[in-house]
Amino acid sequence: MHGSFEEFVEAETPRLLGLAHALTGNPHDAWDLVQESLTRVGVRWRRLRSENPGGYARTVLVRLDVDRTRRLRRELLPGAVPQREVPVEVVDEVEPWLVEALGTLTPQQRAAVVLRVLEDLDHAGIAERLGCSVGTARSHLSRGLSRMRERAAAREETPEQIGEQR
Repeated sequence: MHGSFEEFVEAETPRLLGLAHALTGNPHDAWDLVQESLTRVGVRWRRLRSENPGGYARTVLVRLDVDRTRRLRRELLPGAVPQREVPVEVVDEVEPWLVEALGTLTPQQRAAVVLRVLEDLDHAGIAERLGCSVGTARSHLSRGLSRMRERAAAREETPEQIGEQR
């Protein structure tokens, strides 16, 4: 059982922020997801505090990200709005190639990979967070990891190719 909501927020924010940053690849979007997730936990705090508020918050965060990504793909035209980077302090920096590789995955694949790697969830846990069947979660994870391996392999080949061109 957890104490106050404020204690919960203080303890869970870094973990939620790390998960959100891995999902979004953007510290601003990560903060937005964390804040919305914590808001939803806060509204239900009386019921959740004796259960698993951290798990609920992470589930909400993942589902919000999947919805956000779907919405962005429908609403934004590529190149229509210039991207402007604003400095934000990020506790644990993610390597740029990894963020780029995660960005090539579908929202469900990205969420499945992040949940497996960062949260160490099994297929059933991933399915629960994504709100899908275990088979579907397994498929998202398998395809996402396969794509990530392809990106990693391509990244490793680059220095060798550069050396061969000399």
